[in-house]
Amino acid sequence: MSVRLSLRRSARAALLLASATGALSAAHAQEPAPAPADEDLITVTGRRVSQSSEAIGEDKISNVVAVTREALLSAPSGISGLKMLEQLPGFNVQTDGALGLYEFGNSVQTRAFNLDQIGFVVDGIPTGRSDAFGGSPVFRYVDNENLGVVEAAVGAGDVSLPSYSTLGPVVQYNSIAPQEDMGLFVSQSFGDFNMKRTFIRASTGRVGPFKAYISRTKLDTDLWRGPGSVDREHWEGQIHADLGGDSWARFKFVSNDFFDYDSPTLSRAQYNCSVTSLTGACGRDYAYIENVPNTTPGFEPTVPGVYYSNSNYAQVYNLAINVRKDKLYGATFHAGIADGVWAESTLYWEDKSGYGVSPDTYANSLSRYTAQAAVGLPVTAPKGVEFGRSGVGGDRYGITTKLHWEMGVNTVETGMWAEVDKYHRTQARYNTVDGAPDGAPLLDELVYLRRDYRSKRDTLQIFLKDTLKLADEQLVLDLGFKGLMMDYRYDGYRDFADYYLTVGGVAVPGYGPSVNRAQYRDMFLPMAGLLYKIDGRTQVFASYAENMALPKGMDDIYSAIRAGGALVPQPAPERSTNMEVGIRTNQGQLYASLAGYYTKFKNRIQSITTILPGSGGAATETFYQNVGRVRAYGVEFSGTYKPAFLNGLAYGNLNVTYNNAKFKDDIPAATPIEIAGKYIPDSAKWIVGGGVTIEPASWLVANISGKYTSKRWSTFTNTPGSSVPGFTVFSAYVDIGDGWTFGPIKSVKARFNIDNLFDKDTLSYISSSVTGDGFFRPLSPRTFQFTLTGEI
Repeated sequence: MSVRLSLRRSARAALLLASATGALSAAHAQEPAPAPADEDLITVTGRRVSQSSEAIGEDKISNVVAVTREALLSAPSGISGLKMLEQLPGFNVQTDGALGLYEFGNSVQTRAFNLDQIGFVVDGIPTGRSDAFGGSPVFRYVDNENLGVVEAAVGAGDVSLPSYSTLGPVVQYNSIAPQEDMGLFVSQSFGDFNMKRTFIRASTGRVGPFKAYISRTKLDTDLWRGPGSVDREHWEGQIHADLGGDSWARFKFVSNDFFDYDSPTLSRAQYNCSVTSLTGACGRDYAYIENVPNTTPGFEPTVPGVYYSNSNYAQVYNLAINVRKDKLYGATFHAGIADGVWAESTLYWEDKSGYGVSPDTYANSLSRYTAQAAVGLPVTAPKGVEFGRSGVGGDRYGITTKLHWEMGVNTVETGMWAEVDKYHRTQARYNTVDGAPDGAPLLDELVYLRRDYRSKRDTLQIFLKDTLKLADEQLVLDLGFKGLMMDYRYDGYRDFADYYLTVGGVAVPGYGPSVNRAQYRDMFLPMAGLLYKIDGRTQVFASYAENMALPKGMDDIYSAIRAGGALVPQPAPERSTNMEVGIRTNQGQLYASLAGYYTKFKNRIQSITTILPGSGGAATETFYQNVGRVRAYGVEFSGTYKPAFLNGLAYGNLNVTYNNAKFKDDIPAATPIEIAGKYIPDSAKWIVGGGVTIEPASWLVANISGKYTSKRWSTFTNTPGSSVPGFTVFSAYVDIGDGWTFGPIKSVKARFNIDNLFDKDTLSYISSSVTGDGFFRPLSPRTFQFTLTGEI
């Protein structure tokens, strides 16, 4: 968390430009000597957690925090796009592993919202849903070496930002522009668990009006818990073209090919070693098992003649994998029309494909096969443990446009975003060779079917915003609104009952495929903001915003089958109101921001189990329903202190979040579940992070940082015994080099990163439940990483 101060306006401009172009180290080398007369223009930047004017949202009307390029390049090599946010105020980020690459092991909480209710934008392109199956998690589309800044609006993003998921928070990932000179940047990393990562970026430099780069990342590592591995190949390319005057065009391409093995969530009993795995493992070592022969005790056949009939084979790691192949194409055109007038459009297309695999036991597969064979489905008898394949695919394409017009004290922006998102989900079970868990899948031997549906989301968003600058720009007012129209369609087989039913113990044909629709409209979602510059050092800001979002998990909601095959009724859209007020100041040795907020949202979606009418209490059905409101209030502080008496040797920074988020209504089930006044699960009341950076020499930077996360609940009812204790985890890094040159190789650096410095053993990730207790993932153990970088 180092900080570096520059006291001249020219240096500040150079740093901001360098951040955008990826040449930050060169800008630092050219910083001029301090000028006391310009102390109000201090710029603070950082390594691990940045605290520059950009990082704490200078001149923004809402609380905006950011991770700058220098911070990204000091983090562990290959860190995911979500884990980058972990040290920012307002964000409770829990990930699986030091890099956070496991897609089903990530959780983010901010104020009243979770990961599914945050919007993500990459170079002006919205990433859509964040769920790992049908969505586009942002970490598939970024590499930290290619990012200039990650900017997060914690409470309410600008109305011009495209997203149908956000209830306020929006995170933008902005890539570096191609550099002016031809060159090659190489980064090689090694770490624990056989981690090896190679990053190469080749830049063409300027060739006439064009400049471009292409990069490739190859990462291989073992899972930190249990057998299995991670294999990631990631390509990015960008071409920038000057079109004359203030006009330009940018073309980008991202390809992400990802393969990894799953690891299981843990019950509290498994973590506390009250229950062990089949191999005797427990605690944070609890994991799936290697393949074992059926002569091993506990794995003997349970059905004569079926070698792998024992249900314990469902715990092997071979049949718990994820495969994703995603591509994103984008083209941005910026037209400088006149002085203070410009237009910009971005077109994009995303192609998604992949599948996930989970095992199924012989006994369960046999029962499903028997019923589906009886109704004439083209299925094959199971041979042992089954290959459960869940296919995902589809494409997403859209366009964003914006017109910017400066008219005296007014700056008007207007535009639109249109998108079509098509998704295909299948779910079925297949035989493997000899029914073995490590046998190749036999995709021509279908054992049973579960789901096969297509969903489609059509979105149109419009916006209009006026920024009014008064009193010689000392007072800034933002007034605007957005309109959002969303159409959703679901078509296909929802679950087993669409394939077959059991009536009187006899299998009969099911309900068949169905079509369901939803439509949402709100053409006036207002936003208002105020910024008052008290002097050159201090700003006061306030904002108000309303948002509407497509209900999260629509595919899961519409996959539920009600009594008699009835369709699920359209859920109400989720809606939120976000209010905040704050102050940010620069006092020479201290740069800080403090924001208070009040947030509420309604129509939260929840799975409900209720008694079927006329069943006399003997039968129930489960479906999704809007169940109530949530409110949150709190304070977010971010500050950096560089004491003059240390002469630049050491710097410190601190982030503090206090968040009080509670339910306002009970769950209206058959027997109402009392949750009103309870804390929302996985929401920490206190998050405190900070650290110290020292620079004893121009070629050495060392940092140690810590983060405290207070107690969290794993259940909606805050059941006694369902809390996760607070914990503190530390990390550290050392940068050696900072500009060393060896022959043709320049900017040589070596970096050592340590995650979980003191090897804290605790639960971190929470998969919550309504009552009882949740499931968890443990914090990964102490992890070392060494990275060597250089440029040619």
